[in-house]
Amino acid sequence: MSKSYTFQEIKQKLVNYCVYQDRCHAEVEQKMREFLLIDEAKEEIILYLLKENYLNEERFTRSYIRGKFYIKHWGKNKIKIHLKQKGITEKLINSSFDEIHPDDYQKTITKIYQDYFSKQHGLKEYQKKSKTIKYLIGRGFEYDKITFAIEDLESDS
Repeated sequence: MSKSYTFQEIKQKLVNYCVYQDRCHAEVEQKMREFLLIDEAKEEIILYLLKENYLNEERFTRSYIRGKFYIKHWGKNKIKIHLKQKGITEKLINSSFDEIHPDDYQKTITKIYQDYFSKQHGLKEYQKKSKTIKYLIGRGFEYDKITFAIEDLESDS
């Protein structure tokens, strides 16, 4: 038997949900499905969360990008796909990528490349290189940025 909540209690629960961590509209709407609310009530809550700045799509997008890149070391392609699945517009995603410093981006690709490459054993040089490139693409990094990092590494050696 699920507990029933008053409108105010539900509103407070959603405020807490947004305060705990930046959320996007889709996540808040998903959370609202746990409560049996009529459309007008949902709208009122969303408007309240927006007005009071608990729900801010740009802030969410920027914090998501920072977290996925600086903590999880995802590339822009993977970040973009995940944000689109959360209903964030391409325009907002692209304008928020300035959260990632270009130097940090290249350094991260280089570091992941070196780490992964050095762990490949019993393979020919070109196989190690190819496997490492595939790995980086899987993490969402762009092929041209990867090849740039490799050329940079090879010119240093």
